[in-house]
Parts: sequence; C-alpha cells; structure tokens
Amino acid sequence: MVRPLGRKNISQDIRKAIVIGFRSGCSKDVLAQQFTCSKRAIENVLKQFRDEGALVERKSPGRPRITSKNVDRNIVRASREDPQRSSTDIQMIVKSPNEVTPSLRTVRRRLQHAGLHGRRPAKKPSISKKNRIARVAWAKAHLHWGRQEWANHVFSDESKFNLFGTDGIKWIRRPVGCRFDPSYQLQTVKHGGGSVMQDNDPKHTSKHIKDWFRRRHVNLLDWPSQSPDLNPIEHLWEHVERQLRGIRASNANQKFDQLQFVWQAIPMSAVIDAKGYPTKY
Repeated sequence: MVRPLGRKNISQDIRKAIVIGFRSGCSKDVLAQQFTCSKRAIENVLKQFRDEGALVERKSPGRPRITSKNVDRNIVRASREDPQRSSTDIQMIVKSPNEVTPSLRTVRRRLQHAGLHGRRPAKKPSISKKNRIARVAWAKAHLHWGRQEWANHVFSDESKFNLFGTDGIKWIRRPVGCRFDPSYQLQTVKHGGGSVMQDNDPKHTSKHIKDWFRRRHVNLLDWPSQSPDLNPIEHLWEHVERQLRGIRASNANQKFDQLQFVWQAIPMSAVIDAKGYPTKY
C-alpha cells in the first residue's frame, strides 16, 4: 500500500498541478486520488493559493537532516548486506570525505526508520544442502503416520553442557516479523560440551555405537542429521515451561511435583497439534 503524501511531502510542482487541475474542473476527491494524498492536503494547497494568490514554498521548520539521501541509502544497504554489523561498523562503512559523518545515534535512527531494529537472532543449526534434502524426504515419509505407527517409538529431550564460559549474546538488525528468516538467524556449529540424545548425528552412528544398540536389541528410527527441531518432545517441554512461568517452587521436590502435574494435564490435542513440527522452539 502506497503511503499518502502529507502536507510537508507535497512538492512545489505537485502543488501547481493541483491548482491547475482544480481550475480545470477536477474535484478534490479526484485530485487526492490522482496525487496520492489526502483530501485535506488538497484543501490546504487550494486555501493557500486563495489566501495568498500564489503558492509560496515555505521553509520547513526544525533542524535540517544531517545526512543526504545517498548516505541514508548506504546505511540501510550496509545493514542488509550483513545484519550482524553494529552501528559503529556501519558508521565506518558510510564515512566519506565528501559527506558529513553521521553520529551513531543518527545511524540507529535511519535504520529504525527503515524498519531495521536491533534484535537477538534465533539460533538454528547450520544445515547443509544434503541434510536439507534429507529433512524434506524424512518429513514426507512420515507425514501420514498415525498413532499406531508412532506407538512403538520413544523420543528423548536433549540437554546441553557448557564445559566453560557462556554462550554470550549477539545482536542483529532485522525487519519486524522476520525472526525465523534464515537471513537473520545465527548459524551454530557443534563444539565443546555436547548433547545427550541419539538423533543419528554422525558421531552417534559409528560402528561401536551401532553395535551397542544391536546387542541391546534397540531399533532406531531413521533420522536426518542437524534436525533437533523435528523432535516433538521439544514442543511439549516448551508447553510445560509456559504453563509454569511465574510459578515458584520452594524446593526441588515441589518443582518436580509441579512439572509432573502439568505434564499429566497435557491433552492429546496438544500432541496432535505438534505433528507439524514447527521449528521455532
């Protein structure tokens, strides 16, 4: 949808065209539609012409913008090329001997005006092309499985252990509503620590591991690598966490009782709703 022109955005040439059109017999509604502005803006232009006998271009009040349109475009372009660039990085990129260097606050304002706001990126596994194809094939193969097929399968949740340090916090700039757009995600790779889960990860499919499962007569479900989001238990734990948000426990036993109560109260509809395996958790 095209944004209507406001009073300050109507150029002198358009003002003259409005007066000429009105004198030629065009109605205010037609002029407003033709020039993509409000009827009130048309009336203001015509009123100024009647009162002053001419269209005087008044100087806009307030402090003029320090950046040119070219610098504004370069600021937005620099952020879209690499969403992880900070305002300091962008300031250095757009610096030019022929232009005034914008302040960090100005850079942030230009980005916000373009709809690019600082946000923490969603962390998702870096998925290779081979595994993307495998994920789609797996989803299609199990798309129509029902209760009988899934009854003989058990899913486990995964637990992460940091050997040292913390995960830290990173920021990106992105438009509203694009949190899970791959362009604005923080790609992660496996390192240090680890996770407790048999999800057909390459390091879980060695001959030694396969022999261990074979000796214990454990049948494994085919599972594409780099796909923790396909595990439905992830969504159930998210549901439990949401239900207990804000509810305190005085000790570990009380917390366990709370978890057990919420878990047993999960309706089958919640399990059915999770069959689509959304990847935002």
